[in-house]
Amino acid sequence: MLKATLRSFFAHKGRMLLSAMAIILSVAFVAGSLIFSDTVSRTFDRLFASTSADVQVQPKKDVDEKIPSGITRTVPASLADRIGKADGVSKAWVDVSVENITIVDRNNKNVGPTSGAPTIATNWYVTDRSPVKLTSGHEPQGAGEALLDKDTADKKKVRIGDSLTVLAQPGSFKVRIVGIATFTTTNPGAALVFLDTPTAQSKLLGKADAATAISVEAAKGVDDTVLKQRVTALVGGGYELKTAAEQAKDSAADLGAFLDVIKYVMLGFAGVAVLVGIFLIVNTFSMLIAQRTRELGLLRALGADRRQVQRSVRIEALLLGTIGSTLGLAAGIGLAYGLIALMGTFGMNLKAAEIVIGWATPVAAYLVGIGVTFVAAYLPARRAAQVSPMAALSDAEVAGVGRPLRVRALVGGVLAAAGAAALAGCAASTKTSTSSSLLGLGVVFTLIATVVAGPLLVRPVIRVLGGAFPKVFGSVGRMSQRNALRNPRRTGATASALMVGLALVVGMSVASASMTKSFDRQIDRTLGADYIVQNSNFTPFPQEITRKIRDVDGVGTVVRQRFVPLQLRLPDGRHIDSTASGYDPQLDDVAHLTYTGGSSAQALAPGHVAMDRDYARDHGLKLGSPVQVAFPGGATASLTLSALTDMPSTGGGGMDAGLFMGMATAEKYLPDAQDAVVYVNASSGTDQQTLRTSLERALAAYPQVKVNNQADYKKLISDQISVLLYLVYALLGLAIVIAVLGVVNTLALSVVERTREIGLLRAIGLSRVQLRRMIRLESVVIAVFGALLGLVLGMVWGVAMQQVLALQGLTAFAVPWSTVIAVVVGSVVVGLAAAILPALRASRMNVLTAIAHE
Repeated sequence: MLKATLRSFFAHKGRMLLSAMAIILSVAFVAGSLIFSDTVSRTFDRLFASTSADVQVQPKKDVDEKIPSGITRTVPASLADRIGKADGVSKAWVDVSVENITIVDRNNKNVGPTSGAPTIATNWYVTDRSPVKLTSGHEPQGAGEALLDKDTADKKKVRIGDSLTVLAQPGSFKVRIVGIATFTTTNPGAALVFLDTPTAQSKLLGKADAATAISVEAAKGVDDTVLKQRVTALVGGGYELKTAAEQAKDSAADLGAFLDVIKYVMLGFAGVAVLVGIFLIVNTFSMLIAQRTRELGLLRALGADRRQVQRSVRIEALLLGTIGSTLGLAAGIGLAYGLIALMGTFGMNLKAAEIVIGWATPVAAYLVGIGVTFVAAYLPARRAAQVSPMAALSDAEVAGVGRPLRVRALVGGVLAAAGAAALAGCAASTKTSTSSSLLGLGVVFTLIATVVAGPLLVRPVIRVLGGAFPKVFGSVGRMSQRNALRNPRRTGATASALMVGLALVVGMSVASASMTKSFDRQIDRTLGADYIVQNSNFTPFPQEITRKIRDVDGVGTVVRQRFVPLQLRLPDGRHIDSTASGYDPQLDDVAHLTYTGGSSAQALAPGHVAMDRDYARDHGLKLGSPVQVAFPGGATASLTLSALTDMPSTGGGGMDAGLFMGMATAEKYLPDAQDAVVYVNASSGTDQQTLRTSLERALAAYPQVKVNNQADYKKLISDQISVLLYLVYALLGLAIVIAVLGVVNTLALSVVERTREIGLLRAIGLSRVQLRRMIRLESVVIAVFGALLGLVLGMVWGVAMQQVLALQGLTAFAVPWSTVIAVVVGSVVVGLAAAILPALRASRMNVLTAIAHE
């Protein structure tokens, strides 16, 4: 039996390898994501461990900044002298490091990275733990001199002697590059500019006696934990102290959030590959077993029992899974190298020679590959074991043809009803968490129901889809339609592979189109400013920019917005980190707000605050209630709730409470915060386009900010949403690749299955061209059938997703008809592409050999 199994497997190695592609792709994404994340984690763990001070004294973090306010928290620089004299301390020095800066060259071009990595300005000092070393020029000495890291200098073509402008919170200042510093460790992708310590303190922090941290080096033989206890006793509890291990752990946690995004994206690709691959493998094994009915019957007649036949199919699945997993693991290593190279283009210079392949990677690869194949081969293996010995004596028909679909109808109906009930509950729910959970259940149940009941839809739908074939293509069209109808199970499984990807992209497209339309409506309804000046990534900018805006001719009303991190101390005893906005008194001139109580004037008065009506009701607050608030740095306040808004809230980012206050209140408790947005109206008689030109000219030296009108602002929001959609399109592309392989496999096996039939058709006059057309039409009708299932399912999911979004204030519904049309047209193209090789092979068959085929 083992010899017969191996012979059978290698007799169909071409078809098996085609099926193995799904396993290879899924394993490659799993292995690649694990190898990449392990390599990055190991590399940065070494970086953090080798560069962290033994103990670091940092400002106390009492309120979590969900949205950056632009504040740089500091500690007194004099602490370094006090700590340096403590028992067990070898050395203590001042750290100055800020990220809320921009560096521009003489052409006002941003010198920093544009990939999302930070631009960091820090003070220059050298220890044996420094991540960089001076490789050319000299150290910065006094104001006006700076070093730049070599990677940034090379990328932006900055040389020693060049002048740069640093746009910092206290104000802009010019520096001349006097030296280049080279990373001795992995470059995390940031741009680094180094100043001497007094310059860094005065120019970056605006205070000569401030530091962002105090780093402490332990004396020989003193443990970090013991040193931390001694320094804590010296400085008191108003600071946060961390050992080198704790610093490395925190830094690794921050890095982990970045790595998790990449890991989950890649595992999403792996999941889609697994899901679509299951259909492909089930179809392949089902058709191979159907073609070997007489062979299996003969084995049974010769004495093989049911368990041996079933074991034979499982061994084939084991071989397929092992080969696919091995090739997938190799492809995953290649994918990890590709990701490392890709990170290099963003400035994160990882060394491919240090790639890490942990024991968990091959284990996960083989578990996924072999596990998926075994699951997919389970039903075909059972079917093979049921072949009767009498099948060897007859020309048995293909397994599964003509068998009733009553069980599928029952199971599919129950699952569809459960899915419909879950989606209906999702639409009716008033809580986002409940609605999201029901949405997930509904998606799973309706997907499984469509897969299970898909064969029931084959005959009625394909009769309609292929109804015009006989009239347009004659007998060839009629035969292609009947071939697709011949085995509903096979057609349904083949179409399901395409359906999964299309349902996903249609559902997400509907959701993203609805989000975009909702945001557009909100902007039209609430935004009244002629122009919005803001950073492209929504981070704060120096107040120097706001002053430049005010000085532009033609500027009328100017309203600033600042983000104010705070902690709400609610009447129910809960403490919730949130973010409020601070506005100037002229808010009503640039925004149209809807109130259920109070007004903008009352909300913006000193010591007062506004809140979303629903949030206030849910937490037992009403007009006139005191709102207890804690700000960063330890300041607390009791603000009066003076206005309730009835505005659609998109939640997230800590702004779900809809809090806002006057700029006077914001500046009282957070005087060092930076402006995040500036709303500008033209003065009376000033042309808007003329004002825009003047604003852009005045802000040319500040490339981090853009001048947007309402249309630009809508596009900015839409582009943010599109990032998610591009990911979905990539998932769709992967699903389509595997689905095409599935259609190719199905048609190829179908051609082999119908070899005698094709020979007879050729013998009675069917030309090669007609034969190829017949197979192409069959492929197209199957692909379009899968596309229609995906469209319907995706639309249902999209409607349900929109109901979840509506609970967050995104109430508009939109259907991206261009995507729908592209799906239908694309399915025809997929069908035609998948039929090329099988049709070519069928047309090249020798007629007499085909007729004699057993």
